[in-house]
Amino acid sequence: MSFEKLGVIKPLLGAIKELGFEHPTSIQKRAIPLVLAKEDIFATAQTGTGKTAAFGLPLLQRLRNTTATEDRVLRGIILSPTRELSLQIFEDMQSFAKHMSLECAVLVGGKDLEAQQRTLKKGIDIIIATPGRLMEHVEKGLNLAHVEIFVIDEADRMLDMGFAKDIRKVHPLLPKRHQTLLFSATYSDKVRKLSKLVLTKPTFIEISKKNSTVDTINQVAYMVDTDKKAALLAYLIGSRNYPQVLVFTRTKASADMLVLELKKDGLKCGIIHGDKTQANRQKTLNEFKEGKIKVLVATDIASRGLDIEELPYVINYELPSVPEDYVHRVGRTGRAGRDGEAISLLDVYEKFDIKDIERVIGMKIPKETVVGFEPDPNLRRADAEEVKLKNEHKKPEIKYHKRNMKSPSSNKRAEVTKKSGTTKKVAPAKKTSAPKKSTKSK
Repeated sequence: MSFEKLGVIKPLLGAIKELGFEHPTSIQKRAIPLVLAKEDIFATAQTGTGKTAAFGLPLLQRLRNTTATEDRVLRGIILSPTRELSLQIFEDMQSFAKHMSLECAVLVGGKDLEAQQRTLKKGIDIIIATPGRLMEHVEKGLNLAHVEIFVIDEADRMLDMGFAKDIRKVHPLLPKRHQTLLFSATYSDKVRKLSKLVLTKPTFIEISKKNSTVDTINQVAYMVDTDKKAALLAYLIGSRNYPQVLVFTRTKASADMLVLELKKDGLKCGIIHGDKTQANRQKTLNEFKEGKIKVLVATDIASRGLDIEELPYVINYELPSVPEDYVHRVGRTGRAGRDGEAISLLDVYEKFDIKDIERVIGMKIPKETVVGFEPDPNLRRADAEEVKLKNEHKKPEIKYHKRNMKSPSSNKRAEVTKKSGTTKKVAPAKKTSAPKKSTKSK
């Protein structure tokens, strides 16, 4: 099936052809006709399956009839959890709408609020925003009364980041008759509850199994000692000549230390985490996309919103704190049907943690070792016995009092009687000597 058969108009067809889009993905095939038919949808699909075009193309088509600039009112909102993702969606929407007269703006933190207000006053059709910054503009007088389409992208991540209250505040400000599109990479109870609040008779689209990872991603884990992780990472990148690698750490401190180690090995690295300014993060990301930086080290702030064309490798230097975030990390590779490889480096602690991830994605991740970096078989984690007990669901041994010395089952003198639903242990009778037979004659 082609985009033309889905009902996409010529200005959009020309733009996506210039972008290299040939055939619609599964989520695009199912979502585009429904959005054009003005239906609410609840869609779950893996990262990298083309969700932005699935809602972006029909949204632009629905709002194509625009008025003069001075009379324009806000008619479309796309809400996303992070600045990076919002900026990425904005770039994509700009590319899709290049042959149209629609105006888009991006509202995110880290940018001047007053400058954004001046942009809005010029007349904007569609805004892409993070929840917090959108509410700031609403408090400054942004009118949502004419919004026709409301998109919530990466709903699961948004809820994990604590934006549920902001979404609940935005929803009542929208017109009663508006279309809502909810997209989520994973399916959870929180997302389902949100869908009941914001959607009206939605059509449910499920492109992938719950919390599954893309089939085109080859996943593997290498066992290694903690103090050898940085050396193994540098070895993998250098010996295998990885052209471009996105590396995830769990904390900002780990990211900072890792970059220092990799630079000692002569690797050109960049870093993205919450302590970096928005301008710095955007500059680093652009340098990575342009190939000026070979290795980008990031915390989970980058697990969504990074859309790097043909990114071949993602490496989990440390596993995420939340197992579901593994899906979003590895989803940065293997996008739009391309092949990708996701590598995890597991130390003596993480070899237990990976089991939670395997339960989430519904598959086993192969465990291997690299020659020269084999883990010390004598190393044990401090709480190994506790973890083993928990994993095997062992029950504590029953200890008996010294007076009994034997278990109740082997004590023949112990009796148990049941009376009125209660259990009572009857004490054993005292030993008494047998009565002597009378020797008197009758």
